[in-house]
Amino acid sequence: MGFAIIQTGGKQYKVSPGQKIRIEKVEPNEEGNFVFDKVLLVAEQDGEVKIGTPYVSGAKVEGKVLKQGRDKKKIIFRYHSKTRYRKKKGHRQPFTEVLVDKIKG
Repeated sequence: MGFAIIQTGGKQYKVSPGQKIRIEKVEPNEEGNFVFDKVLLVAEQDGEVKIGTPYVSGAKVEGKVLKQGRDKKKIIFRYHSKTRYRKKKGHRQPFTEVLVDKIKG
C-alpha cells in the first residue's frame, strides 16, 4: 500500500488510500469529491519513490468529502494583572473530513 504527501491549507499531510484526514475547509465538486493537485511525494508499493520539485507533475490524490463542520471551541483569554483588563474570545475553526480514495502518480 503506497502513500503520498500532499499540501493543502498551508499544511502537509501523509495520506494513503482508505485513510480519513481532517483538513482546512475546502469546497467539493458536485459529486462530493475533491482532487488534491499539490502532491509533493508519491511512494509506490514496489518501492519506487517520486519526489517533486516542488510538486510531482501529473500526480493527483482523489478523495470523497465525508463531512464539513466546525472544530471544538478554542478560548482566547487576555489578561493584565492589577489593571482590570480582561478579554475573553472564542473561535471555532471550520474543517472538512476527507476519505482518500486513490493516488494517481
